[in-house]
Amino acid sequence: MEGLSERKKKILRAVVESYVETAEPVGSKTLAAQSALNVSPATIRNEMSDLEELGLLEQPHTSAGRIPSSQGYRLYVNELMAEHRLTLDETKHINDALKGKLKELDRVVASAGQMVSKLTKYPAFALTPGAERVTIRRFDVLKVEEHAYILVVMVSNSVVKNRLVRLPQSLSDEQLQAVNSLLNQIFANLSVNEITPELMGMAQRASGGAYGLISLAVSFAMEALQEQERQQMNTYGLSNLFAQPEFRDMERAEPLMQYLSEEHESGHFPLPQEKGKNRILIGPENVAEALKNSSVIMAGYDIGDGMQGVIGVIGPTRMDYAKLSARMEYFANTMTTLLGGNAELADSEEETK
Repeated sequence: MEGLSERKKKILRAVVESYVETAEPVGSKTLAAQSALNVSPATIRNEMSDLEELGLLEQPHTSAGRIPSSQGYRLYVNELMAEHRLTLDETKHINDALKGKLKELDRVVASAGQMVSKLTKYPAFALTPGAERVTIRRFDVLKVEEHAYILVVMVSNSVVKNRLVRLPQSLSDEQLQAVNSLLNQIFANLSVNEITPELMGMAQRASGGAYGLISLAVSFAMEALQEQERQQMNTYGLSNLFAQPEFRDMERAEPLMQYLSEEHESGHFPLPQEKGKNRILIGPENVAEALKNSSVIMAGYDIGDGMQGVIGVIGPTRMDYAKLSARMEYFANTMTTLLGGNAELADSEEETK
């Protein structure tokens, strides 16, 4: 913020860091005693009043001290917080956890989310990477009993989906063989956007009396393709929310808990623009209404083949942004290293500032 004096910046930083540590409103006497500001409580009180008028601090109660506003946190993150260097123990802990858990691609996201929540003591979320373009590799339609069929769809990323369907009419073995041939001839190797009404019309004309089954199979295939292309959010360690003083009140915690317990697409989180770099959304900067009183710290990682995943934590606006940002960035970069097949992980020899 232009025009903000260095003393006001130091006081704002001290208020943020004190509130992060204690979860209690910060008074001028506390700051004068605990910080190295070298000014009187009266001077600090006047400066805090000015910061409140600027919208950077808030006073929850008339007789209480001040707490940072969302705007205050944003200024702190952008300009005031010191870079946090992970200790050797922290990097070793993360490396050991990742090496032990991230062995199979289909377990990466869940394992990483659980570890992040355990290491940070906050609820964590992971956005499952979606493929940029997937196609149907193969169709199989199997008859299990009269009027009942199993649709089997294999996607180009080797995911296999199946569904049981029932039809009012039964098909002969010859008709079923023709359906399988038709599906694989017309729709195999196509993405969801390439399956057009014209192709469906062609299949209808060629299918004779089996169009109903073909229509069900193609619709199911399109659902499978969309699912593989879509990033989904999964959450871990929701009970960690109750360890935060801000969310011990169920009336405040319930909307956030409900939101985190539901399935969401990634559109609620503007993704990091660069893999391995974190992004911080503070309070009202979040799109979802349930997150307006919370902060989100996330970082993107590269899973290969043009796919990017995201790992992050959610908590009160009173978060240790420097430490958590460093951890999330390191986590994401380490996941990229492991998933990219690099053999060794670098240990940090720098101690926390």
